[in-house]
Amino acid sequence: MKKLLLFLTLASIFLTNQAPAQVLSVREQARVIDENLAERFDHLLPKLMDETGIDMWLIMSREYNEDPVLKTMLPAEWLNARRRTILVFYRNQEKQQIEKLAVARYDFGDNVKAAWDTQKFPEQWDALIDLIQQRNPKKIGINTSSHFAHADGLDHTEYQELMQHLPQAMKSNVVSAEALAIRWLETRTERDMQFYPQLINATHKIIEEGFSERVIVPGITTSEDVVWWFRQKIRDLGYDTWFHPTVDIQRMDPNNDEGERSFSKRPKADVILPGDLIHVDIGITYLRLNTDIQQHAYILRPGETSVPASIQTAFAKANRLQDILTMQFKDGKTGNQILAGALAQAKKENIIASIYSHPIGFHGHAAGPALGMWDQQNGVPGTGEQQLRKNTAYSIELNAASDILEWKKTIRIMLEEDAYFDGEKVRYIDGRQKQIFPVPRPSAYLQ
Repeated sequence: MKKLLLFLTLASIFLTNQAPAQVLSVREQARVIDENLAERFDHLLPKLMDETGIDMWLIMSREYNEDPVLKTMLPAEWLNARRRTILVFYRNQEKQQIEKLAVARYDFGDNVKAAWDTQKFPEQWDALIDLIQQRNPKKIGINTSSHFAHADGLDHTEYQELMQHLPQAMKSNVVSAEALAIRWLETRTERDMQFYPQLINATHKIIEEGFSERVIVPGITTSEDVVWWFRQKIRDLGYDTWFHPTVDIQRMDPNNDEGERSFSKRPKADVILPGDLIHVDIGITYLRLNTDIQQHAYILRPGETSVPASIQTAFAKANRLQDILTMQFKDGKTGNQILAGALAQAKKENIIASIYSHPIGFHGHAAGPALGMWDQQNGVPGTGEQQLRKNTAYSIELNAASDILEWKKTIRIMLEEDAYFDGEKVRYIDGRQKQIFPVPRPSAYLQ
């Protein structure tokens, strides 16, 4: 009993030392968000407008029906648009200037100034048209897109109103801003990448604690108990989550079919037992960025001091599949080309692979090239044809199937880790899981 108490005490000390970094106060978070927005508006946006050939970008939404792009531009003090909010970004290449204007009754925070003289133009649409005519843009970008919901935020009513008020001579200048919207959403700035690691590290540490003897008591704790522990832990630390986590169990029992479970269904709740291979899918939100992580733990049987060799080998195979995928990353390649190349190499190495990776950033499933989907392994129409670009982040999400002889069945090692592509190479933003967590932790983990 004394040895057990000592072990649990050491485990508690170890896990406490691994606590996530301090979360900023709400006020400090607002400061960082607004400073980051200012940098993106002043330095990133002009470059993106030049690259996509759009000299005027219109973004408009009514309160509670916000365009996904507009949501990423809201001042930290705003949670929604106000009445009808119209943003106008005009790029004057001759003067190398960008105007950031709001056809609204209020300044749009400190970054975008109100440009509606209600005395001169009582009607908001008249103010917008006057502003457009004064600048006479060659291309007026609006957020419409067939393949990306993120870039399709202009609703039908707003589109009709705009086109009804726009002079006939300017209607032909209206184009889809899909490319610009995607670039705005997918591009990670240097400042983003200074604080993104903290969020991913926090996700890793939350998983490490949740997949430990501090949370899991074999024979008592259920997978659903762990799910709700994760939700509560995330909230208690001051983070948020963009989807409800899942915890699933694979075990020797022939009646357990989690290894074959469809991704369209949530895993069944069950009591966690010794010998179980458990898996979590979890993502958290902080400073308007998101994570998406999947990792594994193994519940040691009485007398076991490590994860069985067969399961470790299966895990190593999934790590290898991660390498195969990231080796395919090259600036300008499409998501479908990367997927096809990775699956072909996996086949050569006799890895039974499924790849369904995706961009990450302002959204959990973010704008940018899709690298497969769990039910589309031959390429993804539309989003899979998008090109990979530098300074973008991805969730490297996939699974590798392996036969476990002593279990007389096939298991899937499902991994997901967040990575950054700088245009030349891929790096995991806070590393990746290379060993399955044993529960409870043997003493080697406590040294």
